[in-house]
Amino acid sequence: MDRPTIASGFIVTTTAMVWATIAIAGAALWPIYESERLVLLIAVSLLVGSAIVILGVLNRWSSAIVMLAAVAAYLLLGVPLAVPDQAFYGVLPTPDGMLSLLATTGVGWKQLVTITLPVGSFEALLVPALFLMLFGTVIGLSIALRARYGEVAVVIPAVIFVAAVAFGPERSGWPLPLALGLLLAILIWLIWARWYRRRARIRLLVNQPTADGGRAIESRDTRLGSRAVLGASLTMLISVSIALGAVWLFPVGNQREVLRTAVEEPFDPREHASPLSGLRAYHQDDRANQPMFTVEGLPAGALIRVATLDTYDGVVYSVGSDQVSSLSGSFVRVPTSFDQSGVEGEQVSFRVTVDQYEGIWLPTAGKLESVAFAGTGAVDLRQSFFYNDNTGTAVAVGGLAPGDSYQVQAVVPPQPDELVVAAFEPGNAEVPGPTRLPEELALSLNGYIGDAQTPGTQLQAMLAGLRADGYISHGVDDDEPSSRSGHAADRITELLTDQRMIGDSEQYAVTAALMANQLGFPARVVLGFAPGDVSREGVATVYGEDVSAWIEVDTSRFGWVTLDPNPELREIPEEEPEDPTQVARPQSPVQPPPTEPEFDDEHLPPDSTQEDLDAENPLLGILLVIAQVFGLTLLGAAILLAPFLTIAVAKLRRRRLRRRATSPISRVSGGWKEFEDAVLDHGYNPPPAPTRTEVARTVGGTRSLVLASVADRAVFSPDPTQDAEADKVWRAVDELRIALGQGRTRWQRIMALVSVRSLGGYSVKRLFRR
Repeated sequence: MDRPTIASGFIVTTTAMVWATIAIAGAALWPIYESERLVLLIAVSLLVGSAIVILGVLNRWSSAIVMLAAVAAYLLLGVPLAVPDQAFYGVLPTPDGMLSLLATTGVGWKQLVTITLPVGSFEALLVPALFLMLFGTVIGLSIALRARYGEVAVVIPAVIFVAAVAFGPERSGWPLPLALGLLLAILIWLIWARWYRRRARIRLLVNQPTADGGRAIESRDTRLGSRAVLGASLTMLISVSIALGAVWLFPVGNQREVLRTAVEEPFDPREHASPLSGLRAYHQDDRANQPMFTVEGLPAGALIRVATLDTYDGVVYSVGSDQVSSLSGSFVRVPTSFDQSGVEGEQVSFRVTVDQYEGIWLPTAGKLESVAFAGTGAVDLRQSFFYNDNTGTAVAVGGLAPGDSYQVQAVVPPQPDELVVAAFEPGNAEVPGPTRLPEELALSLNGYIGDAQTPGTQLQAMLAGLRADGYISHGVDDDEPSSRSGHAADRITELLTDQRMIGDSEQYAVTAALMANQLGFPARVVLGFAPGDVSREGVATVYGEDVSAWIEVDTSRFGWVTLDPNPELREIPEEEPEDPTQVARPQSPVQPPPTEPEFDDEHLPPDSTQEDLDAENPLLGILLVIAQVFGLTLLGAAILLAPFLTIAVAKLRRRRLRRRATSPISRVSGGWKEFEDAVLDHGYNPPPAPTRTEVARTVGGTRSLVLASVADRAVFSPDPTQDAEADKVWRAVDELRIALGQGRTRWQRIMALVSVRSLGGYSVKRLFRR
């Protein structure tokens, strides 16, 4: 038998519903891409996917043919839409583009969570979006037009929305408006689908003639539409109320847990040796005078950063930590560029050409906006490039080699003059605290700061003290005093306690960073190069001896500020003979602060009393905690029990409507249906399409057989059924329902109460109709 023809109005309206919901869900992909190509991709996917489905409906294609057509459209449009850089003339697929399309269909999802956002049209990362939008449109519209209950298709835009959020950024500007908009669109779709299906059935019944030439139904229930709207409104009201309550009890922060927050970082700096440990090697004879790389276009006086280190464990200063959340340890791939529009500073563009420099750490400057590699290894460098925007550190996992070059676009933030260091106040940046400090660090710091009171003046005094007491020695020349390399706690203690403070930038930068941290300033060490002379053309050749280390401290006004704690290069004096009657550095054992012995115990009782007065009532705190726990428990129980309570309430209303039917014969018939539903809910399995007698025999007992006989006689007898007979039937039904539960456990009775077996088929269709 031919399937009924689908009305054109139904096709148009359903297609509009699918477009609205999928477009809203697709908008959640915007934070991932932030590219106009995403808008084009969504529009084309909706148009092409809808055309395939509608042609399939009109021509009665099978589902397999529709899906094959969708796959063909995916292959044909995938390259120009999702891999535009590899499309011929921008519109035709190429062999390389097809390979990228097919490969990224499988692995692009993983790449999305290991790359910084937004990705734009970088490589082929638009492929996952095309896959979601095209196949989501085809599957969703096919279900909506071809399935018996087409509104099940609302699951498709919900899946797209969840996927977009899962693969999206940790922070999103407008997740709530999108979620509420999608919820509203889905509710409108469900209300319209239910209204349309009911209207079609009512029209079919109204137009069906009877044996006497009349109509089967002379009127229709005009309350159906209002009931649907009322039910949907109540559902939305309950959902919004639960959501608002959950948000009030569990405040949501700006950062959310998504896939990229749980996935393992593709580059872990902790797997590599600390670059600061190799500083002394650049001063060796075979590297000190060798050109490391050439920089073209870098402003005069600019420092070149190699790596930023913020974690000290008493042995080395490293990049990142496995014990705390360290922003310096989080590296991501850079698809096209970083948005540095919020960074004030000088726009610079410079090229780095590698000579003898080696390693994974890329020399850069400022805040990176974009990087473009050149040379024979450009492709490998591009694929292995990672960047940390918090510290400005760049990495090429494959390592640099002689002949490699790259062009950098960056913003160099302005630096305050060192004369204003005294006005610095500590910032609020988070850096890992050192797990071990050198023993003499606090004593030496107290000696340097003296009577300085503010954090800025103390920081200034500390830097001045290191520069005044310290001497530079790399320990590589025979004619200079020996200076041990390394920056472990014992080496820093040696630096601070020796008669002559001798070291190089490795030790001075670590010492200054640890002291600044003790003064309250978030501090980190930077390893890099300080180029010498720059030619008029802006070209500077960087040699090994140009390597250096300095510190950065976070301030409340200027952000991260670069400070150089290294002493000037000067002649180191001869070591004085040790005097056994004198200590080497009498200024180190600094007396405790004068305020400690001057504490007045008389002030303690008033302070203690004040604290007692200001302290919160412990009983009130306990009651608040109990109330919060009780409220959370009630909310959780309400959410968990809501589906089961809905089932129980639906059955209660169905029984009430059956029992209060207008005619006795309807009440008798309703009573039997109530007994039959109870039989199903208690786990009995009558034969398919059973008679009342067959149902009664399934249960067993004479009382059920008598009830079946009474119901048959009432329904098929030509004599009218009396009200008293209907009341007897319902009393018998109540007794039999109680009997069905006897001999069962409490859990089995609860399961029968919330069973949905009786809510299928005929019952669910008439659940809210009289």
